[in-house]
Amino acid sequence: MKLISWNVNGFRAVLGKGFADYFAAADADVFCLQETKMQEGQADFAPEGYHAYWFSAEKKGYSGTAVFSKREPLSVAYGLDGEFSDEGRVITLEYEDMYLVNAYVPNAQDGLKRLDYRLAFEKKMADYLSALDAKKPVLYCGDLNVAHEEIDLKNPKTNHENPGFSDAERAAMTALLERGFLDSFRTLHPEAVKYSWWSYRFSAREKNVGWRIDYFLASERLLPRIRSAEIHNEIFGSDHCPVSIEIE
Repeated sequence: MKLISWNVNGFRAVLGKGFADYFAAADADVFCLQETKMQEGQADFAPEGYHAYWFSAEKKGYSGTAVFSKREPLSVAYGLDGEFSDEGRVITLEYEDMYLVNAYVPNAQDGLKRLDYRLAFEKKMADYLSALDAKKPVLYCGDLNVAHEEIDLKNPKTNHENPGFSDAERAAMTALLERGFLDSFRTLHPEAVKYSWWSYRFSAREKNVGWRIDYFLASERLLPRIRSAEIHNEIFGSDHCPVSIEIE
């Protein structure tokens, strides 16, 4: 089973940059999107053989998530038990053998002015994932908006306490992993230096001055089933690149 996650930073924009060709070539069983920046029906994209699920922000042109799945899930839930639903950030698909949670985690923003909201989201998400994990294994993917360790960004010292690399955000990720989850890419590639997001400024992608903030986290008991976890930085179209996981 192949799953891909990609923050497309505007789905209508990425459609004009070859997204449909990449989607077809990738042939993923499940394809998760973040930051769609649209309402359902505003884009002409309905791939044959997939069930589509959209969750849009109330504010038009902002945030939003979507999932395309070949296999029809047993159930689909939006938001976090009724909370954090106005920005379209979380979709959960339940399958026979696992849950898939696709998320676009809030950015703490300049000056960490939205850090309290972000940490409240993190706490609710951790409790939510733990509750799901008590029932069946979980895959948690998306733009989690945090570089967990210094290896996960080009310039850790100068970015300390910037949004996405604050002590509080990194600690929240650590606390989540300690609940019985693993970072699939880092587990399989403990010393790999690879990024999934680059600023549009200062030719950051050309110079590979990036951050790894897009993930597939997994229940630890899924580890024997994980065959690969990759970052596809050869794929363009957004300021993020796709990440993937393959499981039995």
